[in-house]
Amino acid sequence: MPPGGALRWLGSMAELRTDRLTLRRWQDSDLEPWAVEVRATGEFIGFAGLDQVEDDMPFTGVETGWRLARSAWGQGYATEAARTVLAHGFDALELPEILAVTTATNLRSQAVMRRLGMTRDPADDFDDPTAPEGPLRPNVLYRIAGRTTPRR
Repeated sequence: MPPGGALRWLGSMAELRTDRLTLRRWQDSDLEPWAVEVRATGEFIGFAGLDQVEDDMPFTGVETGWRLARSAWGQGYATEAARTVLAHGFDALELPEILAVTTATNLRSQAVMRRLGMTRDPADDFDDPTAPEGPLRPNVLYRIAGRTTPRR
């Protein structure tokens, strides 16, 4: 973990760009942090970013996440945004590992996690203590390790 804790560096994250997307700080009009917009049109399509795992979870670390408007699904935006966020987490923040969590029924997000090279150990699966009983409670945990070789 970088000195000063996650909140210090999460709040100072620079704007990130891919060929098709801009990952930027939230604007008042977005209502929440970590906005993703389509560069060609400026359309706001959701968010992607990093966050410290909540204290009430059965694991610790830094988690990547994304949430996109349904109209943006199936176009590779989630994978593109998440890949850029992972690169920032590993290259700029030098995180040793990044996690991703989703409900056991969210097969689309699990497919994105696998495309990113993340792996799942079923022994890490858990019931989200903040979710009510039902289909949103069983969750899966994916992991990916950062750089294992020193930089030059």
